[in-house]
Amino acid sequence: LICYTTNAFPKEYIPTVFDNYSAQNTVDGRTINLNLWDTAGQEEYDRLRTLSYPQTNVFIICFSIASPPSYENVKHKWYPEVCHHCPSVPILLVGTKKDLRNNPETMKKLKEQNQAPITTQQGISLSKQIHAVKYLECSALNQEGIKDVFTEAVRAVLNPIP
Repeated sequence: LICYTTNAFPKEYIPTVFDNYSAQNTVDGRTINLNLWDTAGQEEYDRLRTLSYPQTNVFIICFSIASPPSYENVKHKWYPEVCHHCPSVPILLVGTKKDLRNNPETMKKLKEQNQAPITTQQGISLSKQIHAVKYLECSALNQEGIKDVFTEAVRAVLNPIP
């Protein structure tokens, strides 16, 4: 969200419970004002986090391509939570840190744990399992695919799939 709203990769990120950002995006000739919420993922904030869900038009569920546990959390935590609280709100699934998929250091660390980076095909498969309207990948570090994520999020709201 920081990269999208500022066009810059932060030198350091300090996690907070709720981060709120605003942006303007022109999609298919329409100018849209976006209010973006980044919520804390830690278990101790589970009850507080869901207070931000009412009036949500689209959820962007993210996982790190370099973190198989975060991929598993989509199935076991994020999708069930979103489905429970907002069953009819569209979901986009996004694989983040795309730049680390072929990074030798990342691959080595994962291999030491008998893991590997998440493949595009795994992301597509998971998006089908959770009935996401789309699967996208991005790299905030390289500014790759960031704008596409928010363009598709807007489209999911403007052109809902029945």
